[in-house]
Amino acid sequence: MAVDIKNLNHNQLNELISKAQVRQTELRKEKVTKLREKINALIKAEGFTFDDVFGARAPKSKRAGTTVAAKYRNPGNEEQTWSGRGKRPRWFNEALKAGTKESDMLV
Repeated sequence: MAVDIKNLNHNQLNELISKAQVRQTELRKEKVTKLREKINALIKAEGFTFDDVFGARAPKSKRAGTTVAAKYRNPGNEEQTWSGRGKRPRWFNEALKAGTKESDMLV
């Protein structure tokens, strides 16, 4: 199927591109699935399990991706906060140097 792209208008060309990208994604997924099947068949043929060859998968952390509530707020800019973890932000250090107490900046 040959498509003469010189005769396509802007909308038709965009539609063709989006269809091609969808098809490309489908083909990639099919190829990955076939490759996984080949790898698993080879592993089984040798008498091993996936975990024997690649090691057991580590369970996902329950805390991964969670955010910590703010503990301190910048008195000069209410939008700036700090959880109290990690390196102190500049505004926090500058406020301490200016004489503000940590307890005064608590949320």
